Amino acid sequence: MKQILGGIFVTIAMVGLDQDLMQKNLSCANIGEAQKNMFTFTGIFVIINIFFLSVGALLYLYAEKNGISVPMVDGVKRTDLLFPEIAFNHLNIIPAVVFLLGLTAATFATTDSALTALTTSFCVDFLGMDKAENQNKPNAVRTRHLVHVGFSLLMFLVIIIFNSLNDKSVVTMIFKVASYTYGPLLGLYAFGLFMKSKTVHDKLVPIICVISPLICFLFAKNSAALFGDYVIDNELIIVNGIITFIGLLLISKPATSETRF
Repeated sequence: MKQILGGIFVTIAMVGLDQDLMQKNLSCANIGEAQKNMFTFTGIFVIINIFFLSVGALLYLYAEKNGISVPMVDGVKRTDLLFPEIAFNHLNIIPAVVFLLGLTAATFATTDSALTALTTSFCVDFLGMDKAENQNKPNAVRTRHLVHVGFSLLMFLVIIIFNSLNDKSVVTMIFKVASYTYGPLLGLYAFGLFMKSKTVHDKLVPIICVISPLICFLFAKNSAALFGDYVIDNELIIVNGIITFIGLLLISKPATSETRF
């Protein structure tokens, strides 16, 4: 049940609220085209997930049949290393190259969209490049290029740090990190959706969005002692969103005609 609930809300946050994926819908001509895009994307996404799950199951069947063990790192099984272990050490050169090209292509596609979303969000939300007075500046293109390169270097640094700190499978760690990073986004969305009669002090919102994951980290580390052997796991994103929602309520005020959307 924890995995089901956590998976539902992680999917809502990652697919429905993330600029990385929502920019595809925002670029549609109208609401009808955006809805069509969402339903089409959902169907294709389900098929792709079934395909990857099937490939993963076949890898395990192949490993079991041929006596291939899951690679160990510092005494811990790293299930995400089974794929390269089979591709490079138990297949011929052609299948290994095909496997590597497929993995690289999938990774580049994801990284490209993430870099585009980060560049767009930073240029619009922080640099204000969507404003009329900034659109025609002579150095606007150069600034966008520098921002893009900067985020590329930052992403490379994050990957290096992530690899050095992670001692579990990448998928498990991604969902754990998503519970901390997407929880505030979920709380912000819920507040905007259900509290239309209220507005918040904008300058305090980032503080709430930082405090909430910190509280969740303390809960996750001490949940067994605090809640009678109950361990918070995949449902952490829900707790994170609720804490953010409560925090936003504490810094909110009644909306006026100028601030009400």
